Amino acid sequence: MPKASQLKRQILIVSIAVFLVLLIDQIIKIYVKTHFVVGEDVPIFGDWFVMEYIENQGMAFGTKFGSKVWHKLALSIFRMIAIGAIVYYWIKQAKKGARTEFLFAIGLVLAGATGNLIDSMAYDYIFEFDPCGPFNSLEGSGIFVDCNTLWEGKREIRHSGFLFGNVVDMFKFQAVWPNWVPWLGGKDVFPAIWNLADASITVGVIMIFFRQRKYFPQEKKNSKGGLFKRRKNTSDEASEQEVSLPDTSENLSTETSTEG
Repeated sequence: MPKASQLKRQILIVSIAVFLVLLIDQIIKIYVKTHFVVGEDVPIFGDWFVMEYIENQGMAFGTKFGSKVWHKLALSIFRMIAIGAIVYYWIKQAKKGARTEFLFAIGLVLAGATGNLIDSMAYDYIFEFDPCGPFNSLEGSGIFVDCNTLWEGKREIRHSGFLFGNVVDMFKFQAVWPNWVPWLGGKDVFPAIWNLADASITVGVIMIFFRQRKYFPQEKKNSKGGLFKRRKNTSDEASEQEVSLPDTSENLSTETSTEG
């Protein structure tokens, strides 16, 4: 159990980190959504790292989850449950005296999941929903609207409202594999377009994966010791059973002589 001062310090550090990630993530998303034109590329570091405004209806890095209403609803509910589970786990680990670095990594995952959930919860109310917009079509939804354009008549669109909003993405690597690389030559190194929330989740998971020996040293040591201890106890019990077996040969000879 950590000291109260240490626990307060950890809570303060992680809370500031989560708040800053959420704040910067939402500032970038709102700025891109209100100032960028669809298909516009704005270079950040030359031509290999740019900002490009898109919206996605699915999970991190633009991965789609399905076209039915319950697909998007299930994804949003899963995010809410995951956020609650992460908060519970963070509190549990903090009370056990976990490293501040580990709690910080969990906080990054929490901030990223919350950032994308905010988009789906609020953006259809903050911004006007345009059913004929470039990111709102969704085949299989069963909702049709007439867009009255020369190249498009009725259009199948996504559901809108609480927990159904799109997630705004903007960061894109445009680096390409050299042509001599087998199977990958000429293709994008990382084709997905992502946001700060996605990056926060990724960094947190990578930290936990590569630093797990530092985060859980005592648990691994105890588990190994416990394994050896159980094996030793098992052998000791077997020895005790062998020693305690009664010698029935003497009793058997006595009974035989008596009968004779």
